Amino acid sequence: MERGGSDIKFQLDLFREIIVDNFAGGGGASTGIELATGLNVDVAINHDPAAIAMHKANHPETEHYCESVWDINPREVVKGRKVGLCWLSPDCKHFSKAKGGKPVSQKIRGLAWIAIDWAIAVRPRVIMLENVEEFKTWGPLKKDSKGEWAPDPERKGMTFRSFKKSLEALGYEVDTRELKACDYGAPTTRKRLFLVARCDGEPIAWPEPTHGEPTEINVKMGLKKPYRTAGEIIDWSLPAPSIYRRDRPLSENTMTRIKRGIKKFVVEADKPYIVKNQAYFLQHYYTHLGDETRGSSLDEPVPTIPTANRFGLVSAFLTKYYGSDIGQTLNGPLHTITTRDRFGLVTVAGKDYKIVDIGMRMLQPHELFKAQGFPYEYIIDRDYKDNKYPKSQQVARCGNSVPPPFAEALVRANLPEMCVKKYEYKAVMS
Repeated sequence: MERGGSDIKFQLDLFREIIVDNFAGGGGASTGIELATGLNVDVAINHDPAAIAMHKANHPETEHYCESVWDINPREVVKGRKVGLCWLSPDCKHFSKAKGGKPVSQKIRGLAWIAIDWAIAVRPRVIMLENVEEFKTWGPLKKDSKGEWAPDPERKGMTFRSFKKSLEALGYEVDTRELKACDYGAPTTRKRLFLVARCDGEPIAWPEPTHGEPTEINVKMGLKKPYRTAGEIIDWSLPAPSIYRRDRPLSENTMTRIKRGIKKFVVEADKPYIVKNQAYFLQHYYTHLGDETRGSSLDEPVPTIPTANRFGLVSAFLTKYYGSDIGQTLNGPLHTITTRDRFGLVTVAGKDYKIVDIGMRMLQPHELFKAQGFPYEYIIDRDYKDNKYPKSQQVARCGNSVPPPFAEALVRANLPEMCVKKYEYKAVMS
């Protein structure tokens, strides 16, 4: 056998532990793992050709399998190599409280059992599984009074407990914990349940939060960084068109919500978020909220990002206000929103401003991916063949993704021997 570079590399790879990303999607978990290890994940598996094509664009050195996880033979995939980490992010829509409907597919609800197949076939040293918090309620279904399948409340969590016991019976130590992405440097409050299982005798480690509320004592002492905020991910080069001059007027409900948001986050806020004489806040369009304001400040992380765009950026255009300026027309923008006197007055650092117009636009996919914690250079709008993705697909892939800081923190905590030195970088959004 020739001792050429490729032959030597293949021989060395046989002795190196590999990393497998099941349900790889657009590459959130893979990206976080690579930020920790400095290497492309070795194997990525997903049934969706579009997701695999996007994954290839960002992870070109990975072995890609565009197949159902049920059809994969782990032994054939690993080719005799040892598996250091097997990551799984099974479909969560049949557990999520945001789904709205009832579960219809036992096969989708049972995707997590793939972890057992991998544990039996190739015994990964560490298994990590990510899902919504409600995954702990995984249990048998039964038909309700309408003849539709629904979770059996009397056996809530039974299947989840059996799943954990199956891993333990195979010699794995198993632990679970709920983590928030903003605690590890992502500008989103997304919360997820993580299960970590390992069979190498080492203890399971949970990463210590690196970020916290600005008022937290550890943040004030410099032991943690303050939460990253929505303001960091905004592309300030994009205009927010006036809500009064649109080809298609906004609905009455939307105008009412914007009015309430202006009142709460601009007029009555102690410190409104102002950039170049414009005050901003995020408008939420979640259908399942009872909160009438449905908004949040840009001084805090973005709420959980769903698979459809639910965030609008609202801006109040400000101009300096003088006490003698009382001649505003009664049919101007301010009085369209409210009839309350002085509603349009905003005081910032002791100076009075008047709202002269209001703008609104939806957040764009590249902003949402930044909120999820993806690197600035991550490719989201095309695949490796340069085929373009519509915005709806970009947003859906973002909502389904694992925030990379989650995966990086977990891998660094549990597999430090596979990781490179962590470094900080800054990038300017173009």
